[in-house]
Amino acid sequence: MTAPFVPFAHLNRQPPLAETRPRRRKVHGVTLRDDYGWLRARNWREVIEEPKSVPAEIGTYLRKENAFTAAAFEPLVALQKRLIAEMRGRMREDDSEPPLKDGDFLYYERYRKRQQYPVFCRRRIGSAGGKPGREEVLIDGPKEARTFDYFDMGASQPSPDHARMAWAADTTGSESYIVRVRDLATGRDHDRLTRTSGDIVWGRSSAFFYYVELDKSQRPWRVMRHTLGERQKNDIEMYREENSGWFVGLDVTQDDRFGFISIHDHETSEVLLLDLDDAAEVPSPVFPRVNGIEYEIDHHAGDLIVRTNHGGAQDFKIVALPVGETDMAKARLLVPETPGRMLQSVNVLKDWLIWSDLGEDGPAIHIRNWTDGKEQVFCPRAPVGDIAGMVGLEYESNILRLTFSSPIEPDVTLDRNLRTGEETILKVLDVPSGHDPAAYRVERAFAPSHDGVPVPVTIIRHKDTPIDGTAPALLYAYGSYGYAMDADFETERLSLIDRGFIYAIAHVRGGMEKGYAWYRAGKREQKINTFLDFLAVADFLVEQRYAAPKRIVANGVSAGGMLMGGIANMAGEKFAGIVAEVPFVDSLNTILDKTLPLTPPEWVEWGNPIEDKAAFDAIRAYSPYDNIAAKVYPPMLVTGGLSDPRVTYWEPAKFVARLRATMTSGGPILLHTNMGAGHGGASGRFEQLDDIARVFAFAMAVTGVDQDIRTDAPSA
Repeated sequence: MTAPFVPFAHLNRQPPLAETRPRRRKVHGVTLRDDYGWLRARNWREVIEEPKSVPAEIGTYLRKENAFTAAAFEPLVALQKRLIAEMRGRMREDDSEPPLKDGDFLYYERYRKRQQYPVFCRRRIGSAGGKPGREEVLIDGPKEARTFDYFDMGASQPSPDHARMAWAADTTGSESYIVRVRDLATGRDHDRLTRTSGDIVWGRSSAFFYYVELDKSQRPWRVMRHTLGERQKNDIEMYREENSGWFVGLDVTQDDRFGFISIHDHETSEVLLLDLDDAAEVPSPVFPRVNGIEYEIDHHAGDLIVRTNHGGAQDFKIVALPVGETDMAKARLLVPETPGRMLQSVNVLKDWLIWSDLGEDGPAIHIRNWTDGKEQVFCPRAPVGDIAGMVGLEYESNILRLTFSSPIEPDVTLDRNLRTGEETILKVLDVPSGHDPAAYRVERAFAPSHDGVPVPVTIIRHKDTPIDGTAPALLYAYGSYGYAMDADFETERLSLIDRGFIYAIAHVRGGMEKGYAWYRAGKREQKINTFLDFLAVADFLVEQRYAAPKRIVANGVSAGGMLMGGIANMAGEKFAGIVAEVPFVDSLNTILDKTLPLTPPEWVEWGNPIEDKAAFDAIRAYSPYDNIAAKVYPPMLVTGGLSDPRVTYWEPAKFVARLRATMTSGGPILLHTNMGAGHGGASGRFEQLDDIARVFAFAMAVTGVDQDIRTDAPSA
């Protein structure tokens, strides 16, 4: 009889030992002790901008942690390679996106075989019945990225006269973008602007554009106007936001009449209009800033089309108001609020009003003709599925681009003529290695939570995986900021599902799957619901025999990683393993530090523990770093990014150090820090597969799924 597989049994070396250097401070009468605060570099701002500047002591420690994790994964190397080969085999290496028409050109991006980054291209549209012109390569991603370990393209905006392109790139993972202006006739770059957010809006003359500058804490904080040929130091400030709790962004109305500055935190917003014909005009606010009122705008025939929660519309409504009018009592109601269905977006075309909403029964896209008021509604084409819409780059258009998918059915992208009803299929996502949707099953179930509230859960499996209480499962969730988890298609999951895994997504409170109230029920003082919902879904999978007891692997990213830390402390014994990727686990210390990039904006999401003792007590009650207990913990894989400005690298590092020092047994606890990337991990499309394969190999190891895992690997 074969002996049972024990994950990581080969690992007989000791993990790195983080020195304890106790720091104490008193907040609201409570003494907080932090033994590992020294892992936060004194020059952390510099480290985010340039990871190689990390102090030697900290860099050495993180590299030792990486070596320990590599030793733990030594028996899984062959498995990871197989997983990467499988996932890469499902990718069409010369993939391309359907083009978008803009004036006389078709703009698009495509990949070359074996290349990590896309190529941005265009073709001139031929005369009636004629063929499009030759392809012009505008930005060659692989060429631009060749000297960098990390490369991420931000905006790439052609000028209105199509003679130039302003394009942005982040080369460290810090989300600090360098903007350049490329002459599309010569291919040469002329202007170079540093420390930007990547947002770009051109003036109509093509002689200037607006961009957003970052402050010293990586916060987008002011809008600048750049005149072509000028040095950045001569750029003109159009707006600055002094309140460190607010973000600044840039966009443009669909008809190109106005640029606009969007200023927001997580529950209040303000919009200022920019006249794209007049570079000297001072930005003008649409409405005065009012706490708790959110809105976004577009423009149609002299009216601002406003999506807003004004007047108590918790799930939002759409109104029209003449440009310059600030009295909402004079607004015309276009789309009323539908309680329980969050109105997520609004777009306009010359002849069409377009909006999307989301509720418990899924997403939908609504169309209304401006003239006759006739409406069309588009929904997913599967009982559990997704739909996405895009209005393109032009205003005088009858075309809406739609993409349909489900967790088991690849994306189908088509152009729908809203006037004639004609549909033109542009792309069906190709899975080169083959994919048969009939071989899989997907369903939406509801798990009763601690208070009896039903929590939606999407369950994906192979048709041959039995529902008999023996299967392993990976349970994923996020549950913050109102972010809803889509029921879309992701080829990577198939590597787990084909090996008999149940892949489940818990739509816990804190998301928007049931409207704004679902978000509010997992926010601030009610945050505990997010954790309890996740645990309820895990119990449901076992009770309904989808998964075997203690064969569930929990997985979450960022704020979802905080959820992972929380459930590890609350009920880690339920899980075979836990994966917390770039996790927000040092929650209390971070939200108490107003100098960090995201802390002031986060106070409306989590509460302000500096000024509010109730918020302090609430965060302290679930903050993963502060609630580690002397008990058994399951194996855990924790990841971070050295240049991450959102969840700074020391959060996962501190969490792992304290966890190892406090837990009584269990584990191992593994930390992997990407020393050359930020919050999103590796930037290249193939390199990203390494990160996914690491997570999946861990999940298979702790559940004993892959019988080919080597058990005789050296511990190094």
